[in-house]
Amino acid sequence: MVDGATGAGSEPESSDSLRTFGAVVQALREHAGLNREAFGKLVRFSKHTVASVELGRRMPDPAFVERAELATGNTGALRRAAEYLVREPGLASWFRQWARLEQTAISLNTYECRVMPGLLQTEAYMRAVSMSVPPLPDEDQLNERMTARLNRQELLSTQRKPPCAFNFIIEQAVLERRTGGDEVTRELMDHLLGVIDRHWNVEIQIMPLRQSVHAGLDGPIRLLETPENQWYAYSEGQQNGRLISDKKEISLIHQRYAKLRTQALTPEDSKSLLEQMRGEV
Repeated sequence: MVDGATGAGSEPESSDSLRTFGAVVQALREHAGLNREAFGKLVRFSKHTVASVELGRRMPDPAFVERAELATGNTGALRRAAEYLVREPGLASWFRQWARLEQTAISLNTYECRVMPGLLQTEAYMRAVSMSVPPLPDEDQLNERMTARLNRQELLSTQRKPPCAFNFIIEQAVLERRTGGDEVTRELMDHLLGVIDRHWNVEIQIMPLRQSVHAGLDGPIRLLETPENQWYAYSEGQQNGRLISDKKEISLIHQRYAKLRTQALTPEDSKSLLEQMRGEV
């Protein structure tokens, strides 16, 4: 399942450790006399991220754990508790390492030819995708997937310090497919246009249906840059995913992505095409 959603053959998920860790964070925060907003400033994460961690919906980033430890007295309790956080509900086991790197990335490039990238999906679109690919999830599994993906969308926030720079290249065919039907597609297009208008750190480029020379024929691409300016890539297929750190392989993927950016429509022309397509749905 794209974007690391749990599918058949994935290990069972458990949120008990996340809920327990979150409860400890909340108790220590309140003992320190801090509300979520004040605590968020200390740990350099949004108050929404703090809430997600405390409610057990989100795997805390290592930087969050360390800063939260210092902000609550440096007792060592959070560091030790974090060692038992081994699973994140709604994300497949092979995707978690990449998801953790996303939390502090300073740039993220995504080319997608199958479905809308998870960071740009609406809830209705998420549900439609999950209900399209066998085996169908039960209600709890579906809710876990959607919660995990919605939590990841906090990465788009311009309030991050520093904010992450995003570039998405999306095949026009992904939108033309109208996954979930016309109503879901209209809502998705409205959402994409809203993201473009609200997020100066997000570029969306559409790859037109007709493109005689195409650098992405080998499939989806993801590239990520860490605060230390180290690059990683990620490749995902049927029931598996692979984190790539080899410099030569990443260089090759960079070359392909750079070519894709020149072949896709500009962000301005992509927005115009989205507006045109929205009017036709």
